Amino acid sequence: MTTETLTFLNDETPLDLLLWRRYLREVPGLVEQVLAGNPGLAALGLMPPRGTKIVVTVPAPVTRSGKPTISLYD
Repeated sequence: MTTETLTFLNDETPLDLLLWRRYLREVPGLVEQVLAGNPGLAALGLMPPRGTKIVVTVPAPVTRSGKPTISLYD
């Protein structure tokens, strides 16, 4: 599993917004995984201080289902 370190760049960013901005999608269970993997992060409050670094396991990329696309104009 690949991990990366993310840093809170200001004092007004909650964890879920930081993850959304990084991955541009909702990843079910990622917030809970980050809180479990970074002891003490939850104790910093809703919006951790600027400069706080967290380690995140990179989520798998989204794959297409392979179903054919139906078009109304064909």
